[in-house]
Order: sequence, then structure tokens, then C-alpha cells
Amino acid sequence: MAAHRCGLSLVFILIFSSLACHSSCESLEKANEDTEEKQSVSDTPREVNSDGSIAAEDLNERRGRSTDAELDRRDGTRTSEALTPAAAARDEFQEELVIRPLHSGDIYASFQFRTLWDTDFLQEGQKVSHYRLFPKSLGQVLSKFSVRELHISFTQGFWRTMQWGQPFIPSPPGAELWVWFHDTSPDFCSILSVDGNWKELTNVLSGIFCASLNFIDLTNTVQPSASFKPLGLGNATDHRFLRYATLPREIVCTENLTPWKKLLPCGSKAGLAVLLKSEKLFHSSFHSQAVHIRPVCQDEQCTSKAWELRQTLNVVFDLYTAGQGKKEWSLFKMFSRTLTEACPLATSSKVYVDITDNPELFELSPATPLLSQAVVLGDRRTYSVYDLSRAETFGQLRSLNLLLRWKGDGEMLRPLLHAERYVAGFGLQTGEIHTVIYNNHPYRAFPVLLMDSVPWYLQLYIHTLTVTSKSRDNKPSYIHYQPAKDRHRPHLLEMLIQLPPHSMTEVTVQFERALLKWTEYTPDPNHGFYVGSSVVSALVPSMVAMNTNFTQDQPLFSSFVPVKEESSYFVRVYTEPLLVNLPTPDFSMPYNVICLTCTVVAVGYGSFYNLLTRTFQVDEPSLPLAKRLANLIRRIRGVPLLT
Repeated sequence: MAAHRCGLSLVFILIFSSLACHSSCESLEKANEDTEEKQSVSDTPREVNSDGSIAAEDLNERRGRSTDAELDRRDGTRTSEALTPAAAARDEFQEELVIRPLHSGDIYASFQFRTLWDTDFLQEGQKVSHYRLFPKSLGQVLSKFSVRELHISFTQGFWRTMQWGQPFIPSPPGAELWVWFHDTSPDFCSILSVDGNWKELTNVLSGIFCASLNFIDLTNTVQPSASFKPLGLGNATDHRFLRYATLPREIVCTENLTPWKKLLPCGSKAGLAVLLKSEKLFHSSFHSQAVHIRPVCQDEQCTSKAWELRQTLNVVFDLYTAGQGKKEWSLFKMFSRTLTEACPLATSSKVYVDITDNPELFELSPATPLLSQAVVLGDRRTYSVYDLSRAETFGQLRSLNLLLRWKGDGEMLRPLLHAERYVAGFGLQTGEIHTVIYNNHPYRAFPVLLMDSVPWYLQLYIHTLTVTSKSRDNKPSYIHYQPAKDRHRPHLLEMLIQLPPHSMTEVTVQFERALLKWTEYTPDPNHGFYVGSSVVSALVPSMVAMNTNFTQDQPLFSSFVPVKEESSYFVRVYTEPLLVNLPTPDFSMPYNVICLTCTVVAVGYGSFYNLLTRTFQVDEPSLPLAKRLANLIRRIRGVPLLT
């Protein structure tokens, strides 16, 4: 047995040793092959070149480059597998400031920041996971809710068209939001999903901009049929995918400006955004900030498309009053800052100053040799251009502070289109809404589209609708009216009216005030209830031929609304919001009743309870001080006390 065991152990030892030798031989062969390859590689280029350099270094560099290229190719393959092609989308950023001295002595400053992103959120199967300049929060909103166009504005104050002319991008007082949704499917389910997306979108935007947009619901949302067409690509005609709402009572403050500035690529640290100081912007006659998102073409043939994010901020400074009667201004006086550099991420950073009236009315310094002419709102204007990307713009002080001194007063230019609105009547039962539209063109008539959105608690009598021009009836060529439903939707009235030349057209409609539930009143019901502005849209005849050519080099302020005709330009005018008083109960009466009831109960019940619970005892009269001292002495002596 012992011999047998020794034989078996010997067999196992031989087997394991053969396996070990075989593996070691294979490793040695591989090592020899690697050594031979290294020797062949290292021995071959040991020849000396004609310039005295050794070719081995070149070969090593080539091998290193090839290895790096292979690694890069592998990394690129992995990256392309992990990310979609949209991750490598190109984007660019432009910033622009336009300063226009107004004939009233005020200063109009318009900031425009544009971000172009070469990607498509709405493409089927497209998932964007990389953001560079375009804000990720807005990109996710577009993708999540299938948004085709988004326009939102926050405005404090009212734009006085008769004194200031037409703004570059108009906006009504308060908050305005209108959105075109993408038609994801041809069936009816996509239309039903729009209301759900609209509700969620308002809540998300309310959080992004720190606003009260969550108060937008079906009671103040309408679907205009003709007033708001897409400003970007596409000619959508199905207004069921459009939603429009306003909050005329929304107050704009620093809480809304801070998240707006954070959407900029450079924030408020560099470029034109350093001028956006809240204490100066809100100490003005008019302030409006907006965000516009839309798909646009990148060339004239529209072979490539991109998403455009345009952030605008318009402000009007009353420097005549603030400057104690002196008509002069500078960047430092308006913003308490000067410009020192452009945004490093911007491909273009420019400041435009309207000098069309120079040198008759004012003097601008420092002067610049760069001039630009553009047709804006039917008028040819001349601008001094300050390019912040050029070092000579800032001078030796590395600071740009524009200074303007007025020389005289100019004539007030009347805009061709103007509108206003007011409430007439007496009492708290009925009233009448008057909308007045002015056509100041001397010899041209043109149509306008009027849109009114009236809350449900103002019950319109549509049979009392009248339109008069020059004391004559003016029959609208198109009327779209959607009656309101109590506590569900507002009134919607759209009319196409032909305005005669140099005329005033008045639109009137009567209404009756409804009674609200006591829970539907605002905390200050006696202040009144706001009604949103009327919207007047028109193609106004132009005195100068408009530029219909597509160019990427044109200024931002003249390229927001696409121009399709040389003879006219698009204008949108907002009227004043209305403040209407409703029948309001005396909310102080419950307080008075409670106070009176509590007083009566306290007095009556308190007296009755006191009589029932109090115990009465005979109170003996107290002795005089002399008798009490005498009784004390008698008590000590043991003598009977005095009574």
C-alpha cells in the first residue's frame, strides 16, 4: 500500500510539473517575441539622418501619436455611444444695448441677449444631455412640455406711446405668457394634453422666475384665433395649440430680475449685464423684462435650423426729473456702472446710440467712427456703434462711459398707430368699456386686429357692441366671439377693423357686474379688480422700404419680427389695463358683530354669574386707632376689652 501511494504521488508530481513547464515555456516564448519586436523596433531606426538627428525619436513620437489617436478614437466611439449627436451642437451668444434719447427728455435703453443653439428638442428620439450656453432649465422645459414657442414678459409701468413712440418689443403691464405647443400626434389626445401641459408649464415657470404664474388657470386663459401667430418657423393655423394669459396685477421686483440674469451665459459678472443693477432699473418710469424662445433659420434658404433664446430688458429713465432739470445723461448716471469688457462667451457685443437727431438736439461723447443705418418700425435711423470686443473702444482708462448733452427740444413725433381704453358708467351694476384706436397716417387706411379678453365676472352684452369711425358705423370684416362660462373661462372677442386715414375709431360694449362668492374676493376687494390690456395688431404702412433680406449681421433690435413686405411693418400695441369695482360686501360687519356679541355676553353673563357664585358676609366696622391701642394694653393687663 505504501508503495502504491508513493507511485500515485509520483504520477501527480510529474503531471503538475509538466503543466508548470508548459506554461512557463509559453510565457518565455511570448516574452522572447516581445523582446525581439522591441529589439527590431529599437534597432531599426538607429540610423542617423542627414541632419544629424536620430530617427528613433521620430518613430517614438509617431507611435505615441498613433496610440493617442487610437485612444481618442475609442473615447470618441464611447462618447458617441453614450451621447446623442445633439450633444455636440453648436451654439453662439450675442449681446446688444440700444440707447435712444426720447423727445420728452427721457432715455430709452433696450438690452437684448440672444443665444442660438443648433439642435432640435422636438425631433423624435432626440435626447439632449449636454448644455453649454443655452440654459438647461429652459431646455428641459421645451423638451418636457413639447413647447414650440414661448413668450413671457414681466412689466412694471405703462408704455406711453404718444410720448415715447413705439418700443422695439412691446409688452403689457403685469405678466404676459403665450405659448405655442407642438402637435405631437394627429389624434384628439394631443389637443387634450395641451391643457395639462399648460397647467404644469405655468407652475414650472413660476418657480424658475419666482413669479405668481401659478395663478394662471382656465379662468384667465384664452385661445386667440388670429392675434398671435408664431414668430418663428412654421405657419401654424390650429389655434387649439395656442394658450394666452395675462396677470395685470403682477408686481415685478428684484426676485424676478435675479433668476432672469442667471440665465445669461456670463450672468451679471461681465459684458452688458454688469449694468443691470436692480436699485437703478426699478427706479425708472418703465421697466420690462422678457424671454422669447422660438425656432429660427440660420440662413436665407433655411437649410439649417436652430433654437433662439432672446432675453430682452427695456427701461425708460426720467433723467430730467432725477437730474434736477438738467437734460444730460451718462451710463454712470443711469446704471451707476460703466462698461469695462465684453462677455468672453459672446461672439458680438455692441452698444448702439440713436443719433438720428444729432447734432441738432444733442451732443454725444466719446465719438466713434463706426456708424450703422437700419430701418426700424418704418423709419430709417442712424446709430453710433461701440464694439466692446475692440480694445480701442474703452480708451486708455479701460472704461466706456457714454455722455450726452441736450442742445434743444425737438418736436413730438406722433406714432401712426395708438390705442387706449377706459371704463364708463356709474353705479355697481352696469358699465361700458370704451376702446379708442387712432390712425395718424395722413392718407393711408389699414386694417387692425383687436383682441379683448374680459373676465367672466363682467358679463358682456354682445348685442350692444358698436364700432364707429368719424361718427359713422364701421362694420368689422371679421368677428370671433367666445362667450364666457362662470368660473371656467373668460370672454374672448377678436375683430378685424378697417381704420380710415387720420381717424379715431371707438369700440364700445356694455357689461353687467356679477356677484362673487365671499371666498372669491381678493384680500383688498375695495381696491378693485384688474382687467387685462387689449391687444391691437396691425401691418402699418411704412414711409421707408423695409429690408426683407435675411442677414446674420443685422442688429438684434431690428430682426425680432420677420419682415415679409417692403411696404409695411408689424406693430403690436397694448392698451391700459382696466380697474373695475364690483359689488363688495361689508367684510368688516362680521368683525363688528363678533365684538358686539362678545361685549354683551361678557357684561350680561358675567354679572349673572357673579350673583350666583359670590357669598355675602356682614362686615363689622373697624375700631378707631385709639381704641385698638387701648384694647392691646387691656389684653396685656388682662382687663376686659372696649367695644
